[in-house]
Amino acid sequence: MFADNTLTPKEAIRLCALGTLASGPIPYSALANAIRHFVGRVMGPSLDIMGQSIELLKYEGLVEAVEGSGPEDDAPLALTEAGWREIRFLLTANIRAAATELNKLIITLKFRFLHLLEANEQADQAYLLQEACENELVRLEDLRQHHADDEGFLTQWLDHDIAQLEDRLVWLEAFRNTVKNPG
Repeated sequence: MFADNTLTPKEAIRLCALGTLASGPIPYSALANAIRHFVGRVMGPSLDIMGQSIELLKYEGLVEAVEGSGPEDDAPLALTEAGWREIRFLLTANIRAAATELNKLIITLKFRFLHLLEANEQADQAYLLQEACENELVRLEDLRQHHADDEGFLTQWLDHDIAQLEDRLVWLEAFRNTVKNPG
């Protein structure tokens, strides 16, 4: 983790792997492909972030091969109790204030696996996501105000980004109310 209790790129990949296994055992090769596909579609291809080894998850006791399921080199992997604890830990990490590709991946992973948390933890994460969006909006509005009289097209681009964030805030508020008051 970074010092601000946010996920590093390796931890984001770890969350993707463990969360994918939460739905049931998956062969090693299928898990690797699922991680590569998901991360590649959210962030684009990146060798830096894809360096996390599934073998390391086995070594750390977070996943284990399902016994009696075929050749060991591609045996289905399943979560251990430690793996389930790690998912909870990773899912409840903070979100960085800046909008980066890594943050986009982490937020997308949170939404993908949020259902694995208890209802009160889901509500806490919804609040965290809403707060991160509000902080981003304040940052962009300040930038917009600072460059309001500049020539060029920056303010038009910032107005576009600000409008998207305002829409996202409305959506996140509705989502938060849904997870706070299910049913």
